[in-house]
Amino acid sequence: MPDTRPINEKKYNISKDRFCELKYRCYQYPEWREELANLTNTVKAIQYGQEGKGSPSQGSATEQLAIRRMELEEKCKIVEQTAIEASPDLYSWILKAVTQEGVTFNNLRMMEGMDCKNTDYYEARRKFYWLLDKKRWKY
Repeated sequence: MPDTRPINEKKYNISKDRFCELKYRCYQYPEWREELANLTNTVKAIQYGQEGKGSPSQGSATEQLAIRRMELEEKCKIVEQTAIEASPDLYSWILKAVTQEGVTFNNLRMMEGMDCKNTDYYEARRKFYWLLDKKRWKY
């Protein structure tokens, strides 16, 4: 499986390590989407003998679920919005390329029907990582 080359550190002011951090964080996007799809049930079985022993700082199961869903939605939104900002015309392909390991320009062109020059695609992908870094995305 081909590895993604880091972008030009001098031109984009992103170190190789920071690029790898952003890249591998984006690879978690499908996990976040799956967790969001499955994270719906707050009903928990009653554990007898545990009544009144919960920590007030933890909140209810519904509160915990809402907080986790908000965190996941925010992470997904950052990746999706950055792909749109990088290239409104190519964003769906850029999103696929930055969130799935091994997706190449040729894969997208031949199997997904992407119709653009490789220079346009690679420039949009580099712009995606540059924009994402400018957002100082932390987790």
